Amino acid sequence: MKWLELSVQAPREFVEPLASVFLRYGHAGVAVEEPGGFNPDEGEGPPEHGRVRVMTYLPIGPTTRSREGGIDVAVKLIAQLGPVSALHRREVDEVEWQHAWREHFHTLRVASRIVIVPTWRSYSNSPGDVVIELDPGMAFGTGHHPTTVMCLEALEELVSPGCSVLDVGCGSGILAIAAARLGASEVLCIDVDPMAVAAAAENAARNGVADTVSVTRGTLPSAAVKPGGYDVVVCNISSVVIGELAGELADSARPGGIIVASGIIAEKMDAVSPRLVEAGLALDGKATEGDWVTLRLSRRC
Repeated sequence: MKWLELSVQAPREFVEPLASVFLRYGHAGVAVEEPGGFNPDEGEGPPEHGRVRVMTYLPIGPTTRSREGGIDVAVKLIAQLGPVSALHRREVDEVEWQHAWREHFHTLRVASRIVIVPTWRSYSNSPGDVVIELDPGMAFGTGHHPTTVMCLEALEELVSPGCSVLDVGCGSGILAIAAARLGASEVLCIDVDPMAVAAAAENAARNGVADTVSVTRGTLPSAAVKPGGYDVVVCNISSVVIGELAGELADSARPGGIIVASGIIAEKMDAVSPRLVEAGLALDGKATEGDWVTLRLSRRC
């Protein structure tokens, strides 16, 4: 497979809007390359000056042109506000893509206990750590994006030993694996992307939770999903998809069960939350980070 690397140079304050654009139109997440090899996940402080490089990768295929066009237009609009470079394009092959992508992911601690460790890096456990060894492959989900972080924080609080969890749009399987490592006795993850299904299954096996985590391809409704069968349902996709699946998400939770809905841009929250409430869910609270919102809801009895 061939990949198209898209990148821009920009001041640090423009990273958030650029990352939002790259995530919306991209395929495999976003990487931010700091000058001098700065790595915030290892406690290093950012340089006082300098521009960062924001990049994403698109698989070359039928949708590449439209995805690239959406990114290009958005970058040009953002550039009206400050010194953001033109979009740089570079075609890379599969081996080069894997090497380039991995260089940007480091060990990451989330909440108080969860530690995400890329399979190509080493880590010495501390007492109480819930370690997830992860190779995202070509699937979205490295733990570094704010929506994933907020979902992991919610799972650390909500998952108790013996509970059942449904992960809709599982990507790399990071949330499902975290739930299993936190004590869930049954976890089902589902995704429409065959690359995500393969990555999630492989990561579940790597973390020793394949007996707990089941992976299936598809979306809701699905014959694999038990109606009213899950204590916790997590869906980290987008506001559009969450709105479309509101009824199915509600139906999959047991009465009193919790739904964690993430991947929502703040400006879209007022459009999606009424649809979730209309589906029979009560809005219990929200978490925000930058322009991203994660909703916590419960199914009415």
